[in-house]
Amino acid sequence: MTILIAYDGSDDAKAAIGFAGRHLSRAPAVVLVVWEPLLVQLARSSIATPGAFVRDDTEAERQQREEAERFAADGAELARQAGLTEVTPRAEASTGPIWATIVDVADELDASLVVTGSRGLARARSVLLGSVSDRVLHHVKRPVLIVPHVTAEAGDTGDTGG
Repeated sequence: MTILIAYDGSDDAKAAIGFAGRHLSRAPAVVLVVWEPLLVQLARSSIATPGAFVRDDTEAERQQREEAERFAADGAELARQAGLTEVTPRAEASTGPIWATIVDVADELDASLVVTGSRGLARARSVLLGSVSDRVLHHVKRPVLIVPHVTAEAGDTGDTGG
């Protein structure tokens, strides 16, 4: 059994890691950070014009990859602190939608469960395009655990600790 935990640094992603640590601590886990190379981001941007950015900036992409790998390592450390013992950090570049990369990695790992928060760092964009967790839920062919949004009143995900 391998658990794939999608991590973007948001409070909801941290809550998902905490929930997994409390309830799924015996299973090996992979903490996945999906990053978009600069050229992919620019291609999606409404300000980019076709052909405006044709230069391959390998140094910028190397820096992005290193940052994503550090970010994944931070998420893996949070998972260890939450109680998961066998944790592997992983950073993947996305050439399409982030949710599709999560689905592809889940398939590659033959993950028995995909864990994600209900909201991520791209909240405004997700209102228009649909959330990553919703897309993962509807496209992955394996169980998905979506940990609800962290509320200020409860201070957690509503888990009573059982």
